[in-house]
Amino acid sequence: MHTQPKTILITGAGSGIGQACAEYFLDRGYQVGLIGRKINKLEGVAKNQPNALVLPADVSDAEQVKEVFERAYAKMERIDVLFNNAGSSSESRTIDETSIEDWRRVVDVNLTGAFLCARMAFRLMRVQSPQGGRIINNGSISAHVPRPGSVPYTATKHGITGLTRTLSLDGRPFNIACGQIDIGNALTELAAPMTQGTPQADGSVRKEPTIDVTQVAGSVFHMAELPLDANIQFMTVMATSMPYIGRG
Repeated sequence: MHTQPKTILITGAGSGIGQACAEYFLDRGYQVGLIGRKINKLEGVAKNQPNALVLPADVSDAEQVKEVFERAYAKMERIDVLFNNAGSSSESRTIDETSIEDWRRVVDVNLTGAFLCARMAFRLMRVQSPQGGRIINNGSISAHVPRPGSVPYTATKHGITGLTRTLSLDGRPFNIACGQIDIGNALTELAAPMTQGTPQADGSVRKEPTIDVTQVAGSVFHMAELPLDANIQFMTVMATSMPYIGRG
């Protein structure tokens, strides 16, 4: 058995949920590969952290993903966990007002990016010794129900659920577990406008409750720490009173 610190690769690690998770795992002794487009933000997260590895890449670019996964594997010697977190959204619009460019951009990052990263993680986890590992996909409350005007984002998050289920099945022979965390209203820079008011299904604009992003990081950590013969298939972490359960 390997005695090195456990390892995790986190996409979208330069800000928001990805940053919070990276810092949480680093504080608990993990080797953390920080994947993201903005090297200055990744370096900010990695500062004074000997267990942090900065891996600048666009997750929608297959060659860049391949290069950083191979570099991480060479440095860390194995990959225990991938947190497929990188995501993008678009302005709230009905489908007829949604540009093809916005659709493709969101699909490229949210769905193709998750596929490319999971593909490389699966490949490496399958051949490493001891065999296996864990892939955690960041879904969303939108993997269950949409917000108004969110066709690209919601479609990709439903797609993430399909990816999660298939990887869970295909990973069984290789000791690769896959689960999904669906997050609602974690207070990051992206979610800050919710505290001022956000469009609702009935056409109104209302403030929504949020949760500390550290609660999300702790939940991802719990999923990651399970032995590979146990799996949290789906976890929902959300602000208790946000408009999701019932009529909101």
